Amino acid sequence: MKELKWSLLALASIPLLMTLGNSMFIPVLPIIEKEINITPFQSSMIITIYSVVAIFLIPIAGYLSDHFGRKKIIIPSLVLVGIGGLISSWAAVSLKDPYGMILLGRFLQGAGAAGAFPVVIPTVGDLFKTDEEVSAGLGLIETSNTFGKVLSPILGAFLAIWAWHIPFWSVPFLSVLAIILIFFFIKPPKREDEPIAFGEFVKQIKKIFHQNGRWLAGVLFIGGMNTFILFGFLIYLSFILEKTYKIEGVLKGVYLAVPLLVLCIASYFTGKRIGKEMLLMNRIVLFGGLVALLSLMSLLFLDSQLITILIALSVTGLGIGLTLPCLDALITEGIEKEERGTITSFYSSTRFIGVAVGPPIVSILLKSSMNAVFIVLALTSAVAILLTIFMLEWKTHVVRKA
Repeated sequence: MKELKWSLLALASIPLLMTLGNSMFIPVLPIIEKEINITPFQSSMIITIYSVVAIFLIPIAGYLSDHFGRKKIIIPSLVLVGIGGLISSWAAVSLKDPYGMILLGRFLQGAGAAGAFPVVIPTVGDLFKTDEEVSAGLGLIETSNTFGKVLSPILGAFLAIWAWHIPFWSVPFLSVLAIILIFFFIKPPKREDEPIAFGEFVKQIKKIFHQNGRWLAGVLFIGGMNTFILFGFLIYLSFILEKTYKIEGVLKGVYLAVPLLVLCIASYFTGKRIGKEMLLMNRIVLFGGLVALLSLMSLLFLDSQLITILIALSVTGLGIGLTLPCLDALITEGIEKEERGTITSFYSSTRFIGVAVGPPIVSILLKSSMNAVFIVLALTSAVAILLTIFMLEWKTHVVRKA
């Protein structure tokens, strides 16, 4: 059991790395804009390109992890993340116009992230035997992911005190640490069956979606909408802290971390509570969506004082923190181990879509009005609630296997 705990902690280092390697740039984007003379939209692409490439490569990584083994995909992917980080770092300090090469490095980081983070979820399902253990493990993984989001704005702002390009250098360093942990502590169980051919594999995937298409599609869309809301309001908060309230540096990172800390705590306790009850998971997803919707709508009517905004966005973080561990558990426990890597990869892809489109859309909306941001985010939350009601299953307490 002690060995499994170390394995889980090693796996938890991956979402922590991936989150730090992306979210730490949110408070630094305005600084990067000034240093290399780019627009807010261009700076948002530093986050977006990382996520866009992952969207398309994640399903491939999921299939390969099912076919060749989780560890054989995770470690080379982490190496690629480190190489991408080195390219961005080198460009930032060596080139007069580094923007293009920074994007290339971020592209490679995203490709590596596609093969690392999504494979973590099915690996947890492989390591543990009972649904309760899987749910608790996934809760820790989601908590590690959200803790990375809590730490990232503070760490990014802190590192940028020395130089704006230091956050880029932290990525290869963190990659090496994760590689060491995975190499020594992850020992996935040996497969008793032979990997299936690709054609047969495609048939099985079609069968899974035919049998479970409704609730699977619901989980996929809801996951993407939640990450869209999350990264959208982080870009908004980063913008007003610097432009409206003139808050910069580490203090800005601390303010950004407040709603993320609430999200992190909610994810941790939700993961410990949900067990294997599908009906409970669905109810929590619905409740979390309602909490996020009401808090976002309140920003249309409340005053614009910073404390009011922080409280409202923290409540939004609470709603998202309740939702995400339940979605992880639903999609992991509802699919057999043989197809788990690929199906969860589709889920990770939709989450990355939210991460990719959130920053540029909010950057554009901020040019018109603050209310436009709240309206779009609230509408997204409302759609997620409707999907929860009409697409998730409400008839049984136990997840139905494919």
